[in-house]
Amino acid sequence: MKRALACTVLAACSAMALAADTHSLESGLLHAMQLKKGTTERTGTSGQAIRAYQHAGLVSKTPRQRADYTDYYLLDKPVPFMGHELVLIEEEYIDKYIGCCVSPGVGITLKVHGSITKLQQFARTNRCTLTDDVDVAQALREVAIKNKVPKAHYASLSCRERDAERDES
Repeated sequence: MKRALACTVLAACSAMALAADTHSLESGLLHAMQLKKGTTERTGTSGQAIRAYQHAGLVSKTPRQRADYTDYYLLDKPVPFMGHELVLIEEEYIDKYIGCCVSPGVGITLKVHGSITKLQQFARTNRCTLTDDVDVAQALREVAIKNKVPKAHYASLSCRERDAERDES
């Protein structure tokens, strides 16, 4: 009886700690996606945000794939992000010059739950690119990641240098 009670208390504490931790993880990733006022620079770094997800055991220590200049991290467990479910984190950076057109920054793919209005607002405010109705299975195949994803409504949010520098029309 005492053992069952201890397990129940431990499970409840773990759930509360994970909830608090996912909030701080989300804040760190949002920080990496936000613009510094009056600039095209991001306020945080994607690498630091990803390391926090790694430390929490939610993504692997190494990317599932690296294609061109981009690392791809699939989430191992469902994690909330702005009211949706975070599925994939992309980090683009130059490690070694392989040709043209690196655009440093971060991108995410979300399984959408409900309205994307807050995502649209965030994208506009922080000069990110929001793509709705993404075919995640196809996008993963294009970078040679074999992974089954359930049929659902997905959206991608890219907050890279090219997104911040594009003309606002």
